Amino acid sequence: MSLCAREPRVPADRLVAEMVPPPRFDSVRFGTYVPDPNQPSQSEAVRVLEDFAGGLGEAPGTGGGRRGFFGLGRGRAPKTPAGPRGVYLDGGYGVGKTHLLASLWHATPAEPSRKAFGTFVELTNLVGALGFQQTVQTLSGHRLLCIDEFELDDPGDTVLVSSLLARLVEAGVALAATSNTLPGKLGEGRFAAADFLREIQGLSAHFRALRIDGEDYRHRGLPEAPAPYSDEQVTRAARATEGASLDDFAALLDHLARVHPSRYGALTDGLTAVCLTGVHPVPDQSTALRLVVLADRLYDREVPVLASGLPFDRLFGEEMLKGGYRKKYFRAISRLTALARDAARLVDTA
Repeated sequence: MSLCAREPRVPADRLVAEMVPPPRFDSVRFGTYVPDPNQPSQSEAVRVLEDFAGGLGEAPGTGGGRRGFFGLGRGRAPKTPAGPRGVYLDGGYGVGKTHLLASLWHATPAEPSRKAFGTFVELTNLVGALGFQQTVQTLSGHRLLCIDEFELDDPGDTVLVSSLLARLVEAGVALAATSNTLPGKLGEGRFAAADFLREIQGLSAHFRALRIDGEDYRHRGLPEAPAPYSDEQVTRAARATEGASLDDFAALLDHLARVHPSRYGALTDGLTAVCLTGVHPVPDQSTALRLVVLADRLYDREVPVLASGLPFDRLFGEEMLKGGYRKKYFRAISRLTALARDAARLVDTA
């Protein structure tokens, strides 16, 4: 099959129903997170998040009964607490932030329908599908909203998310987020963040920042990723693998420009592998950011990626890797490299 032949339509109710941890993180728990003994901040993060989850046992706005957020305070809290209403996991790519965020979602004592988990892009897509007021109404009854890969790419997102989170906090919803950027630095290097300092500071006030240090666990102690294969090897493996897709890389990049990023998850429905021929550097930033979203969806769904052409660490040019979106690009390289390692078996069995 070909990804370029797919043009999925995703109804709004599916966007809401799918706000749960993706398949890769469906079974993770705090107990399955393995802290690096050389990085004490990782063990500390587990402790803080376990306490945070334990404070979410009461209805929204009660402050978690006997113990408030982060184990502070006693008794019933006012509807809008004076301190941060959420926790913000800051750290480099591959230190296990999404694992911890998903573990928090699983540990929070509430029905799945009362908890929401999604990437920042998926949250903004939800607002686009439902409208602002309907999104507020839909999420206001939740105990917890988890936002993975929190980024502010433009001023519109800054104002939108600032307003949305303020309304949800007023309704008693607890927040948790991950990012490679401290909340007070969001938007830096991407747009004139100084012009939107009030909104950024307002976002920051909702969170207690929790730094997680460490190296990328996806490559810790593992061999180098396999070198790209030949076009013939990739084509043969695609034809021998049930449920695999096969596309020319340039054609796929063109197709992604015609599919809204909110549909990239649906674009990968049912795939067992993605096979690409002729991988080359992405030509511009808009194309690169779309590829980042696709890489995230493939990684979430554990879909291996087999490719010919250039290795994935040469997808983004030097200028891109020095720019404001560099952390996104490094995350994509890390995740695609892990998926390429997973795909090596396809060639061996073809």
